[in-house]
Amino acid sequence: MGEAVSRPYRRTMPATWWLTNRAYFLFMVRELTSVFIAIYLVLLLVLISKVAAGREAYEAYLTFLGTPAVLAFHVLALAAALYHSITWFNLAPKGLVVRVRERRVPDAIIAGSNYLAWIAVSALLWWVVL
Repeated sequence: MGEAVSRPYRRTMPATWWLTNRAYFLFMVRELTSVFIAIYLVLLLVLISKVAAGREAYEAYLTFLGTPAVLAFHVLALAAALYHSITWFNLAPKGLVVRVRERRVPDAIIAGSNYLAWIAVSALLWWVVL
């Protein structure tokens, strides 16, 4: 008797799988925010190199950064950074379980402390820069 050849089961997954569920969609949007942050960091690194290249290169790059398309990108990058930060802080209590005397610290306190630290660091940077 011949043996049956077994093949591994391969479940097909459509490219739009993440559009079928709101949680999947929000997860993918959160992951997409890293692309905006990466592009922003490249722009920042180029700015640093233009500063090192001299006044003319720096001023030309500032003109480029002042174009409507780049300004619109900066607004999108800010929105992406805010969305990523907010979702990260809201997820923190699920990944960080803090116990005090055998009692679990409530999720709101963990997330709230992250938000307070964010506000404090932002205020400090605002004070230093301005």
